[in-house]
Amino acid sequence: MYFTKMHGLGNDYLYYFGELENPQELSKKLSDRHFGIGSDGIITISPSKIADFQMRIFNADGSEARMCGNGIRCVGKYVYEKGYTDKEVLKIETLSGIRTLQLKTVGTKVKSVAVDMGQAVVEGPVSLMVGDQEITCTPVSMGNPHAVVFTQDVENAPLNTIGAMLEKHEFIPDGVNVEFVEQIEPKLLRMRVWERDSGVTMACGTGACASVAAAVQAGICPLEEDITVQLDGGKLHIKIHMDMTVMMTGTADTICECEVKNI
Repeated sequence: MYFTKMHGLGNDYLYYFGELENPQELSKKLSDRHFGIGSDGIITISPSKIADFQMRIFNADGSEARMCGNGIRCVGKYVYEKGYTDKEVLKIETLSGIRTLQLKTVGTKVKSVAVDMGQAVVEGPVSLMVGDQEITCTPVSMGNPHAVVFTQDVENAPLNTIGAMLEKHEFIPDGVNVEFVEQIEPKLLRMRVWERDSGVTMACGTGACASVAAAVQAGICPLEEDITVQLDGGKLHIKIHMDMTVMMTGTADTICECEVKNI
């Protein structure tokens, strides 16, 4: 079996064209960074009846995710550079709906990908008891759930404690991605993330979108302008339109090709 290891800002997955038998167990095995290839999970790509391609996302713990902003950019790069399509505008079927990609190409290579992430649904801030602390967060849906926590010291944000506890808080019974966000400049946010079912990761595309949407709702970032989000793995550029539709632009990179035997 052949996989391509790719990453979007350090959010790395193993990409496979076709259907896999028992992808949940395979993702747990191959994602192990000591006994497997090492990744945040597996993303499968297959033909779709309602879009150009379908993607499915399996986390390192075997659970299936609804959407991955960094992963979908890599899907665009994968299908274009491997010759599955010559389109520069693609529609990708996900569990969160169809997403549209705009590929920026140079020759046969994809240099960056802009993604129409759909509408952000931002709720009012809520205060929750997390352990013995009261934490204020802004719930945001990007097709998957997020809790955005604004802070003045994101570098020392308690991802492994507060982030982990918020993920499984009784207020959000199905679990949530937790973003800690600090505003550095009017159009620059610094974000770190605890991802549902994955823990601390280098980047989260939907989390960056949710963070900017929450910042716009709070009046600290403008609509209709590019906002840069600095993640541990690099930068994403996010624009929130008047109807709260979100555009995300970022890079996608290939790490290596992998041949797997004796699975």
